[in-house]
Amino acid sequence: MTASSRTEHDLLGDRDVPTDAYWGVHTLRATENFPITGTPISTYPHLIDALAAVKEAAALANGELGLLEPAKAAVIVAACQEIRGGELHDQFVVDVIQGGAGTSTNMNANEVIANRALELLGHTRGEYRHLHPNEDVNLGQSTNDVYPTAVRIATVFAARGLLDAMAVLQTAFADKAAEFHDVLKMGRTQLQDAVPMTLGQEFSAFAVMLDEDRSRLAEALGLIHEINLGATAIGTGLNAAAGYAEAARRHLADITSLPLVTAPDLVEATQDCGAFVQMSGVLKRIAVKLSKTCNDLRLLSSGPRAGLGEINLPPVQAGSSIMPGKVNPVIPEVVNQVAFEVIGNDITITMAAEGGQLQLNAFEPVILHSLSKSITHLRAACLTLAERCVRGITANTDMLRATVENSIGLVTALNPHIGYTAATDIAKEALATGRGVAELVLERGLLPAGQLTALLRPEVIAGTGPVRT
Repeated sequence: MTASSRTEHDLLGDRDVPTDAYWGVHTLRATENFPITGTPISTYPHLIDALAAVKEAAALANGELGLLEPAKAAVIVAACQEIRGGELHDQFVVDVIQGGAGTSTNMNANEVIANRALELLGHTRGEYRHLHPNEDVNLGQSTNDVYPTAVRIATVFAARGLLDAMAVLQTAFADKAAEFHDVLKMGRTQLQDAVPMTLGQEFSAFAVMLDEDRSRLAEALGLIHEINLGATAIGTGLNAAAGYAEAARRHLADITSLPLVTAPDLVEATQDCGAFVQMSGVLKRIAVKLSKTCNDLRLLSSGPRAGLGEINLPPVQAGSSIMPGKVNPVIPEVVNQVAFEVIGNDITITMAAEGGQLQLNAFEPVILHSLSKSITHLRAACLTLAERCVRGITANTDMLRATVENSIGLVTALNPHIGYTAATDIAKEALATGRGVAELVLERGLLPAGQLTALLRPEVIAGTGPVRT
């Protein structure tokens, strides 16, 4: 051992650990064994906070049951509270994807908490005879109940941020719906002219889709509040004292302010990842619909002169290194790409959940990584789309109105008043000659000018209000 390192011992022997590190030998081996993504678990602060909350709850429960000395319980709790306050996150260094069902993550937490607690007791890091990562910090626990519980808590808090971001985007679309409530345009089915509608109705649909998905996400979150803390290795509660599971759950609920419940069957809960599959499915649903919305925004703004050109997205950067004046729909494009990633993450989560064997699923690290990416990237995408795109959208009102007046789809709105046969003849002539539907209706005397004007009012033709003559 040199002045810049300390010697720690584990199952495989002795290793030198940097003196200033709060992590220990188990974490050291994990950093060597899993150079996979280059993404340490500290990238996901919700996970670090959740791990500290679980360890704090365990210390309180063990202290309450007389299993942990009061002085040890107090310093473990204090260390956990410091971590939940943002301290020592840089000491959580193991790669987010790891073998061992999350054991490296659990041991990283045990070692950091133990070494900070030792300092609070007046000892030096690594002096585990005074307070041990396994015997004290991990008392009554297993990776197999600590890690899934922490992942669930982290997922809840991350998803709350996504819910808030979706609400921001929903409001942005709803505001545009109100702004465009009387802007008449042609609706399209299969990219062909269909019937008139308002641009407000189109944007209102975007807002409603988000509102529906926020409800589905909240429902999926309800399942995530069921935890298996107290299950220990496989759900039998081996090495956890009587009353520990309920005491730990109660303290964890108080610490997190979450309505946590202990799973009714801990053996089932320790091996089942169904709640994560359902959560990922909802995230995929959000991604698919959000991507469809962005496809529509890109299509509606295509041009500006050789496309639809119905709306204008706010220009945020030059679009080409070779074509002067070109501006691209880069914000919808980046949201599309986030959606593609989320859909891929769903496949990863599906396969990881399916790959579990017997009493434990060893693949929750990749589930955590994939869920976290999906949630955090969707949150950022929603906020970016709202702030950098939707709020700045403008409508080409005159062009939209002219398109309606020139479209043969307009005749569908007049069908009940002039009859199907006459409407068909009008449509054929308008298509063949390029003349307007309203012009031909008046020319043939099929409707009085006043009635035709009333029927073509936006609130009537788009079904948003009564006929006024």
